[in-house]
Amino acid sequence: MSVRSNDLRAEDLLGRLDQDGFVTTGRLLSDADCAALIETWNHPAQFRSRITMARHGFGQGEYRYFADPLPERITQLREAWYAALAPAANRWAEKLGLESEFEASHASFRARCRANGQVRPTPLLLRYGPGDYNRLHQDLYGAVYFPFQLVILLSQPGAVSQGADFDGGEFVLTERRARMQTRADVVPLSKGEGVIFATRERPVPSTRGVSRAEFRHGVSRIRNGERYTLGIVFHDAA
Repeated sequence: MSVRSNDLRAEDLLGRLDQDGFVTTGRLLSDADCAALIETWNHPAQFRSRITMARHGFGQGEYRYFADPLPERITQLREAWYAALAPAANRWAEKLGLESEFEASHASFRARCRANGQVRPTPLLLRYGPGDYNRLHQDLYGAVYFPFQLVILLSQPGAVSQGADFDGGEFVLTERRARMQTRADVVPLSKGEGVIFATRERPVPSTRGVSRAEFRHGVSRIRNGERYTLGIVFHDAA
């Protein structure tokens, strides 16, 4: 698995992230990469915890947080995309009037997480079956958080009757601005493709200069088949 540096520095990608609060990446993982990550589901020792979503009112389905040391391909993705997104994160923080500045390397950012008591890794593998879904939510695990996160689809969407892994299960984003109704976006993804999106909020132009737009994300109901997703959260959990 490799991450293409040209993709990471693409000005149009970061520009669309500023404009919409999310952007798709193009394909990041090969079929073999996707299969290898899905296979980790069968090795519980690679995970630190297991969450049954219905038990907590999060939706239906299951996800598992990877344990340290993370699989190499996940570490590569996490470090490369953090470094690419840190300048945009600092630009957003300045516009929102936040005091913290994001470090240039992911290792340095994780050190700040540890100093704040956030020591548990947060990359996760999610599995959905027929009827499963994920309610709209935010992935905040402590006072320190990175303003972007990355989700990569590991399964092939489409018609199960025609050989796809699942149908339904669309990735959904909502944006809520002050004194406006909520906007929803359904983000189509292909196998191995990712979407980068705002973890909590993004700056948007307003009559007062800049205001905050709150983001949430989720997954619609799976109609048929089985859907696996890799979630890359850059901050660690308390």
